[in-house]
Amino acid sequence: MPEPQTTASTDGARQSQESLLTRLVRATEVDTRMLGMMGALLLIWIVFHIFSDGRFLTPRNLWNLSVQTSSVAIMSTGMVLIIVTRHIDLSVGSILGFVAMIMGVTQTVALPDMLGSGSSYTWAITLAVGIVAGAFIGAIHGYIIAYLSVPAFIVTLGGLLVWRGAAWWVTSGQTVAPMDPTFRLMGGGPYGAIGAFWSWVVGCIACAGIVFMIALGRRNRKRFNFPLRPMWAELTLAGAGCAAVLGAVAVANSYPWPRGIVNRYATANNIAVPEGGLFIAHGIAIPVLIAVCVGIVMTFVATRTRFGRYVFAMGGNPEAAELAGINTRWVTMKIFILMGMLCAIAGAISTARLNASTNAQGTLDELLVIAAAVIGGTSLSGGIGTIVGAILGALVMQSLQSGMVLLGVDAPFQNVVVGVVLVLAVWLDGLYRRHSV
Repeated sequence: MPEPQTTASTDGARQSQESLLTRLVRATEVDTRMLGMMGALLLIWIVFHIFSDGRFLTPRNLWNLSVQTSSVAIMSTGMVLIIVTRHIDLSVGSILGFVAMIMGVTQTVALPDMLGSGSSYTWAITLAVGIVAGAFIGAIHGYIIAYLSVPAFIVTLGGLLVWRGAAWWVTSGQTVAPMDPTFRLMGGGPYGAIGAFWSWVVGCIACAGIVFMIALGRRNRKRFNFPLRPMWAELTLAGAGCAAVLGAVAVANSYPWPRGIVNRYATANNIAVPEGGLFIAHGIAIPVLIAVCVGIVMTFVATRTRFGRYVFAMGGNPEAAELAGINTRWVTMKIFILMGMLCAIAGAISTARLNASTNAQGTLDELLVIAAAVIGGTSLSGGIGTIVGAILGALVMQSLQSGMVLLGVDAPFQNVVVGVVLVLAVWLDGLYRRHSV
C-alpha cells in the first residue's frame, strides 16, 4: 500500500505543477504560438552567443540586428494580409529594388535640377515619390489578380522578373549615389538614431501605452460583461511588456558611437574629450522606430478596422465573405496596394543604409518576407495571422543570418538553413492546426 500512495502523491504533484502552468497561460491569455516563438528566438540567441565566443549578445550586434531586421519586418506586416487572404506575393524584393532605384534617381538627378542641391524638401519628396510608385505597382498587381482572375502566384512571379529588369533599365545597371543627407538618417548609423535621452522618453511612452491598453481592455471587458483576467495576470503582462521595452532601450543606449566619429563631433562642437574618451550613445535607430510605427499601424488596421475584418473573413471563407456583401475584389486590390507602399518604405530604409541604390537591392527578400510571416504564425491555408508574429518571425530570420555570419558560415549554406527553417515552419503550422481541431 505505501508504494501506490507514493506514486499517487507524485502524480498528484506533477498534475498540480502542470495545472499551475496551464492556469498561468490561460489567465494571461498569452498565445502559445507566440510564447514558443519567443522561446525559440531566445534559444537561437544563446546558441549563437556561445558558439561565437560571446560576440552575439553584445549591444553592438543587437543594435545592428534591429536595424537589419527593419526592412524585412515592414514588408512582412503586409505579407500577413496577403497570405491571410490565401494569396502570395513573390515580387516584394523586386518591387523594393525598382522603387529604391526610382528614389535614388529622384534625389540625385531630378530634384537637384528642379529645386537645387541641398533642398530641405528633397527627402520628403523622394519618399512620397517612392510610396506613390509602390502603390501604383501594387495596384497593377491587385487589379490583374482581382479583376482579371489571374492567380497571384503567376502575377507576382511575373512581377519578380519585370520589376527586377525595370530596375536595371532605369539606370542601365549603374549604381546611384550618394543620397541626400537627411534621407540617409532613415538608414540608421550614429546620426540616424535618436540618442539616449529621447530613447528613454520613447521607452516611457511605450510603457504608458502598454499600461493604457491593458487598462482599456479590462474596462471594455467590464462594459460588455466579458470574463475578466485576474488582476495579477494583468500586472504580470504589464510588467513583462514594460521590462522588455526598457531592456531594449537600455541595450540601445549602451552601444556608443565609434571613437573617430565622437572625436570629430567633439571638435565640431567645441566639446572637451576626457582622457578616457567621450561616451555618446546611439539610442534607438530611426529605421527601428519606423518599423515599430508601421507594426502598430498595421496591427490597428488588421484588428480594429472594417477592412481588417474583411481581410480575415475572406481568408476564412472567401465564398461566404462574398455572399455576405464584401467587395472581395476591391479588398484584394487594396491589400496589394498596401503591400507596394510597404515595399517602398522598406526600400527607402535599404537605400538610406547603403547610401546608394543598386541593382542587387531586395534580391531574395521575398524568401525572407514570406518565411517571416509563416514563422510568425500566418497560415498558408488562410484566415490566421498576426502582425506581431510576423515581426518576431523577421527577427528570427535575421538572427539566423546574423549568427551564421558571425560564425563564418558561407552564404550558400545560409540560404540552405533559411529554406529548411521555412519548410519546418510550414510543417509545424500543419501540426498545430490539426492539434487545434
